[in-house]
Formats: sequence, structure tokens, C-alpha cells
Amino acid sequence: MAVGMEGVEILKPRTDEREYRSIVLHNSLQVLLISDPDTDKCAASMDVGVGSFSDPQGLEGLAHFLEHMLFYASEKYPIEDSYSKYITEHGGSMNAFTSSEHTNYHFDVNTDCFDEALDRFAQFFIKPLMSSDATMREIKAVDSENQKNLLSDAWRMNQLQKHLSAEGHPYHKFSTGNWDTLEVRPKARGVDTRNELLKFYKENYSANLMHLVVYAKESLDKIQSLVENKFQEIRNKDRSSLCFPGQPCTSEHLQILVKAVPIKQGHKLRIIWPIAPGIRHYKEGPSRYLGHLIGHEGEGSLFYVLKKLGWATSLSAGESDWTNEFSFFKVIIDLTDAGHEHVEDIMALVFKYIRLLQESGVCKWIFDELSAICETVFHYQDKIRPINYVVNIASNMELYPPKDWLVGSSLPSTFSPSLIQSVLNELTPNNVRIFWESTKFEGLTDKTEPWYGTAYSVEKITESMVQRWKERAPAEHLHLPSPNVFIPTDLSLKNVLKKSNSPLLLRKSPYSRLWYKPDTAFSTPKAYVKMDFNCPFAGSSPEAEVLTNIFTRLLMDYLNEYAYYAQVAGLYYGINHTDNGFQVTLVGYNHKLKILLETVIGKIANFEVKPDRFSVVKELVMKEYQNLKYQQPYQQAMYYCSLILQDQTWPWSDELEILPHLEADNLANFYQLMLSRAFVEFYAAGNIEPSEAESMIKHVEDVFFNGPQPISQALFPSQHLTNRVVKLERGINYFYAKEGLNPSDENSSLVHYIQVHQDDFTMNIKLQLFALIAKQSAFHQLRSVEQLGYITVLMQRNDSGVRGVQFIIQSTIKGPKHIDLRVEAFMKMFESKLYEMSEVEFKSNVNALIDMKLEKHKNLREESGFYWQEISDGTLKFDRREREVAALKQLTQKEEIDFFNEHIKARASRKKTLSVRVYGSSHISELNADDKSEPNEPKFVQIEEIFSFRRSRPLYGSLKGGFGHVKL
Repeated sequence: MAVGMEGVEILKPRTDEREYRSIVLHNSLQVLLISDPDTDKCAASMDVGVGSFSDPQGLEGLAHFLEHMLFYASEKYPIEDSYSKYITEHGGSMNAFTSSEHTNYHFDVNTDCFDEALDRFAQFFIKPLMSSDATMREIKAVDSENQKNLLSDAWRMNQLQKHLSAEGHPYHKFSTGNWDTLEVRPKARGVDTRNELLKFYKENYSANLMHLVVYAKESLDKIQSLVENKFQEIRNKDRSSLCFPGQPCTSEHLQILVKAVPIKQGHKLRIIWPIAPGIRHYKEGPSRYLGHLIGHEGEGSLFYVLKKLGWATSLSAGESDWTNEFSFFKVIIDLTDAGHEHVEDIMALVFKYIRLLQESGVCKWIFDELSAICETVFHYQDKIRPINYVVNIASNMELYPPKDWLVGSSLPSTFSPSLIQSVLNELTPNNVRIFWESTKFEGLTDKTEPWYGTAYSVEKITESMVQRWKERAPAEHLHLPSPNVFIPTDLSLKNVLKKSNSPLLLRKSPYSRLWYKPDTAFSTPKAYVKMDFNCPFAGSSPEAEVLTNIFTRLLMDYLNEYAYYAQVAGLYYGINHTDNGFQVTLVGYNHKLKILLETVIGKIANFEVKPDRFSVVKELVMKEYQNLKYQQPYQQAMYYCSLILQDQTWPWSDELEILPHLEADNLANFYQLMLSRAFVEFYAAGNIEPSEAESMIKHVEDVFFNGPQPISQALFPSQHLTNRVVKLERGINYFYAKEGLNPSDENSSLVHYIQVHQDDFTMNIKLQLFALIAKQSAFHQLRSVEQLGYITVLMQRNDSGVRGVQFIIQSTIKGPKHIDLRVEAFMKMFESKLYEMSEVEFKSNVNALIDMKLEKHKNLREESGFYWQEISDGTLKFDRREREVAALKQLTQKEEIDFFNEHIKARASRKKTLSVRVYGSSHISELNADDKSEPNEPKFVQIEEIFSFRRSRPLYGSLKGGFGHVKL
């Protein structure tokens, strides 16, 4: 189906009722307009065709720094941070990112404020202000962002790959920037960073290098008029498109084996080949075809064999890090300890599989099957948030002709064996780059990457090594995948007679409850099914928690080669452990969902512990626990906060202590105990008839509860477990201080939590309104002005229906105690803002929150997540949004101020706060001093030991009550 203007056709999904139009403004700005009368958010994305590859020599990170600076102010809107404030206070969000050749800016906002929001956004590209003061502050923000990444293996290994490339090629560069590259070094050379910033903007930000997507509720003509009015002032400097020819990897950087030391425990193998960029042949999709086969996980695949041998826990393959000029094909394998000892054998198997592809020839039936799957995915794609949609399209506009702006590379349709063969021919030992990461290489390397400090060594791959790979390949039978039986062929929509806008309790028994929600909004051939197995023995101790975790992972492990076909065909499943048992989730095309569901149920019912797989999963889980100490400090603070507040939760340190002693027999015995008593909460939604949903839950009951020797029995009333939350004492400021778990991490963090109330419509909206009004003010003051840290967030918190707000801040600049004082100072400053707010501004904020609440769910997954939360928390307020909107319409400004004064205001007499402070290495000396320096008054109470504290406090009553309390 095509739409367009002046002969420009744009291919869109069959189910897409939005209208599209491509226009070019007089200044050569290319624009795509999207009209969606049903939308409740408008959005825009500007993609500028310049990125970090254009950073001047000696000013690494300048393009990224400019991206930060454009958010500050403009000539037309000179008040600092007014753009972000306007967007946030009108129900929106905004962000930006810098890549190698592009910088993308984007936002969304409630529909009634789009005109002004778009005008503010346009000023980024017309007359931004970049004051000297803001420049200096934002260099610190860029440095803080980089500090956050220094101990991240993903960032470290990405930079190592770039480092081992031609120095003259921009791929080699460090792109984030830091205090050194943007302040210290330029100053030493007499270079003014701000002048360079202005020059970079003036030279590169030209309308002819920009692509804009605007998504709005109005007609195309109205959107066009809006865009022409606001964006025609962007200067067109007729800048030629930036091009970076040449290959980043010369012969010196090929045929190399790099051994690198990661931060986290574990071993990883990245096998990388430079290839011809797939973007040049996106209709033929050679890399997609090869990635599909090399990354396959079905029987006979490379991963299947590596897994069977106990050498790998995951494998992915495909093209990445590509531009129009160069590209890489990567195979990434997570290794077990045994796999680390067999890397030569693994390399032999990789090349053995590539030889199999060479010998089998390019298969038309595989390409046709892949093409058919891609076509179904495209035409039945879910609607996503407009902000994500515009970013995707804006990123496509420079790369593809207008017809394919929505499609991109997602629809391979032209079968070209010769092109696939030519890329396959590039996957040889002669031009491979192998990056082998392992903590076992510590002390065995001789080089250091300069930006992140990664220790590594390089050796050339010799002919004898290649020969060994050919000779050593284990005699495992590798073969191509079978035809995919999960491809849906029935995409028809069910005509459900009993329409309902909220879930119905369709069936209840001593063993289960069935919630059913037919599709009344999306008209898509998809379904969402969730089964929550409530098993009291699953969370009864740290041992039980770990064993339940291993049990769910083993199930996924056993099902993988079968269910992978379903995943490829667009039917996804997951099994994960919960506090009180485990959950099975299935989402995707409904046609063959029941087949997959019954297979999963069968595997659970007939579960056996295979000792070899138990060992592999146990090793994987152990490393995950060991790596928790490398989490970002703010994540550690959030973990402690949850451990303090949530009753009947176990610390991961206890579970790690138990893990080494667990054996396969422990799980075999525990499995029977765990399932001996169970209750199943079942949710079925989407393109499913009531009778189908009922047959699914009956099948579950027959398998587990109704057999001659039942696996499970109904729960006793006393066994219905619920998640309960610690009630903090009014007027008390609790604090918990802890040293960061990673001595190498300089970052400290604070979670400042204010507990307010248990789920109540009127209280909820007062809290939400405070969060909406205060969010951007907090960010601006604590992050932009005071520069406490790149991660600075004010957000709501909901623990099983117990509501509050939390400030989350991570910093290398200041310690947690100082940050806590600055949060209190901000609260004092915010008081006057709230008290002095005009009635018009107050109403505007209330209306923004109403618009946000009335925003429709975009797709089935999003809708199901909302309703499942109500079921999971036990609140069952399926009309929550409508009821809260009604409460908002009655809310007065005085009521909001009274709420703030009682629950939020600094030092309010009835306020309940908990500060969790994690001290990084740069502030560790402050830890003991801060504890002693707290005001010696009864209002400040230190939590010395979490579990003693938890036992000493009353708990909120559970909202779940009894499972039998809901009537049919």
C-alpha cells in the first residue's frame, strides 16, 4: 500500500491507517509528516547527518558535547532549561543520542501543546544559546556520563575494537568525551572549547544535512503548515554530505587474536570479520540470511552443538557497527569455564559451520521462509510509542529512498545467491579478528587501551593455528535448520461476542483463576498469555529461591532448540522465577500459541534434572551473583532500598553462599516439594476466544491437579502468600550507609525515598502531580546547575501498592551525605515554587496529568502489562485511570499544597524517609564520619542491620487479601 505526494510513494503496513507525506522545505530540509487522528501523543525527531566521526583532532567528544548543549537555551527561549521544563510539565519526554555519523534529537508531548513544543525544539537548529557558564557545567556532565561507563565491559570492549584499527580512520576515535579531552588538553594547547563548539555547530548543522519526522493528530496539510512555519529559518549552508571512505582495519588489524581482561567474571568470544556493508544491498539482505543461519539455535545449529558440549550459554550473529563505507559481521559467544578451555575447538566448529554453508550452497527455501516471516512482521507490526517511531524513521531517511523509509532493511525480498555467497566468502580465517575476553587473562597481558584502561594482548593468527582449526573440529553433526512449523498461516481475527474493556474473571476453582481480556483495541492476530504459579515452597528460604531460579533456567534450556523456531516466527515465551514461584509468559501470533503452551506445560510436568545441564546453569547463575558487585552504585542503592522495604526477600549474598553446595539431587527433590502445593493465576488476552482460554486453563489443571497421581494439590488458605511492605515511622529520617561493592568504582550514590501511602486514588494523584511538577526542577537544579552527577532522577516508586517518590543520584563529585543535604535543600527551594504557582499553571499541570492518564495503550503487550500489574498487586482496579482522572478533576491547589506540607516538605512532622547511601572509593573516607555527624536528635535513625530493622517494623496489610475473595 502506498501513500505520498508528488509521486513519492511510501510503503506502509497493510494494517496501518496513518497518513504519510514527504516534503522538502525551501532550505532543503527533508521532512516526513505523519498524521494519526487517534494519537494521544505528538512527537518529532530531527536526525542531523553529523556525528562523532566529525570530531576535530584533539577534541574527542565534541559532537556529543554539542548534543548536550543544545538542550540549554535559545535566543527565542533564553531561560535555561525551559525546553525540558515545558516538555516534562506537558506530559512529555525528550532525549538525544550521538552516533558515528548522526546526532538524533527527539521528544514527545501531549497533543494540545505540540505547537509550542515544536517551536521550542526548532530553535535548537536556528539560534541556540551556548553560554560560557553552561559550557563549563556541561563538560562536567559529559565527564560524569563517561565516568559511569568506565567500568562497563560493553563500553570497554567496544573501544578496544576501535582502538585496534587504523589511527587515521575516524572509527579509531574515542567518541564520548571527558574532562580531559574537552577541558584540560584543549586549554593546554590554548584552544577555547566553547569557540570550537560554536564553530562546529556553524559549519556542520546545515538544513540540507537534516531529516525531520513530525507525528501529530492534525491533518497532513495542517502539520505541513506548522513545519514550514517553524523550520524554514534553519540555515542551509549546502554542506556536502559527510563521507568517510576507506576501511578501518588494514592487514595489520586482521588475522589477530586479542586476549582482553573484562571487569566481570566470565568468558566471551567475539569473532569479527570486516564485510561489504549490507546497506548497499538491503533488498537482498545477505547478512540477514547468514546471521539467521549462523545465529540459529535449533537442532544441528552451531549453538546447539556448542551447548550440547557444555561450552557455550549464548550465541548471536549478524552485521553491526556499519556505515555506507564499511561494516562488520560478528559472532558473539558466551563461554562456560569448559568452553574457555576449548576455544580452538570452538573456532574449528565455527569454520566447520561456515564450510557447511559453502558446501550446501545458498538455499532459496530458507531465504523465502525468512522473507515471508519478515513480511508478516512488517505488515502486522504493533504500534509503538510515537517518540520511538519517529526516531526509527528519522534514522532511516538518509540511508534509504523515501519509498523504504518505514521499511528500512526489514524486508529482504530479492533472492541473490551471488551476493550472499560473496559475503560468505569474506568469513575466512585470513581476515578474522578474534576478541577473547576472560578474567583468567589477568596478569598475562602486556598492553593497555588508553581511554578505559582495558588490559589486553595481541597475537597474530598463524597458518598452523588455522590448520589446527581445520583438523580439530569435533565430529559433531552440524546441519541446516528444518522448515519452521511455527510460521502462522491463519492470521484471521476472532469475532468475540462478549466484548469487554477490562479483564473478566471467566473461571475460578480451588486450583486456579482465569482472567480473560478480548482484543477490543488493536485488531491484530496476536495473543498474550501469562501463567503465574504461586508455590509457597519456592520462596521459603534462600536455598529455595536459588533452586527455583535454576529450575526456570533449566526449563528454558531444555526447550530452547524447539522454541527457538517459534521465536523466529514471532511467538515468544519466557519462564522466570518470582518471589513466590514462577511465571510462564507467551506473546505473539495466536495461531500456534496453544501448541507451544502445551509443550511448555509438558516440560514442567515431566521435569528431570540432567546433571550436565545443571552444572552449566549453576555456573552461569554463580557468575551472575558474583557480578552483582560490579553493578552501578545507584543500582546497589536501589537493591538495598528494596531489601529494607520488602518483607520475605533474601539477600543475594546468602544465595551466593549457598550456591556452591547445591547439587542436581537437591533440585530433583526440591522440584517435587515446590510443585506439591500450587495455585495458578492465568491471564489470557488478545485474539483468543473465551472457550480457547478455558481449554488452556483446564489443560493446566488436568496436567497438574487432576491426574491419577497429581503433581500438585490446592493451597491451604494459610498458604496464599503475598508480598508485604515495611511501614516506616512518621517523622523519622532513616538512613542506611554502605561501602560500594567494587573498590575500583569511584562513583557514590544516593536513593532518597519518601514513603507516602498505600494505594488510594486521591492520594495517588496528589503524589503523581507532585512528581510531574518537581521532576524537571530537580533535574535542572541537582544535575544541570549543581552538577552532582549525570544520573539524577526523581521518580515514583510502587512496592506492591505502597506508593512514594525517590531521588536517585550517582556522583564522583560529592559523597552521599552531601547529596542528601542537597536533596533536602532542593525540597526547601521547591516549596516556594509550589506556593507561588499561579492557578493557571496549576491547572495546566493537572490537565497534563489527565492527558497522560487518558493515553491509550499502544499494543497488546503494553495493555496486558497494565492489567497484570493490577492482578499481581491484588488491587484489581481495572478502571484505575478513569477513577484517578475523576479525582484529578476535583483536586484543588490547596489540597495539593496540604498534601505536600504533610508528606513531602523538608522536615515535615509526618514525613517518612529512608536514605540509602552507597560510598564509592573516592568518598570512602567520609563513610564513618558521615554516620557520626548526623544530627543527634531522635528524628534521625541509622539502620545498622537490615533484617533486625525489618523484624522490628510493622507491615502494610496486603492488598491481595485472600485469593478466594473475588466473586464471579
